Amino acid sequence: MNVLSEKKIFGFNDLFERVFANLKLRNAVSGGEEMLRLRAYEKLQNLVTRGLVEKIGKEYKGTVRVHEASSAYAAAQEAAAQD
Repeated sequence: MNVLSEKKIFGFNDLFERVFANLKLRNAVSGGEEMLRLRAYEKLQNLVTRGLVEKIGKEYKGTVRVHEASSAYAAAQEAAAQD
């Protein structure tokens, strides 16, 4: 979500490389790169379907609602619902 919240338009390969590099820095890479690429593409398409990411041809851009996909947002929503 951090990468997509930037005000840039990304091709899938550029987007994946940025995400993959961030995961490597956090030692959060497990499994092969190709499997990760497939999972990232599936998640990206899910975000497009939910209207959180805009697909422009073969490029992607986060919308103003992209923050709704973060775990922090989900936790805040759950806490608000419990009150």
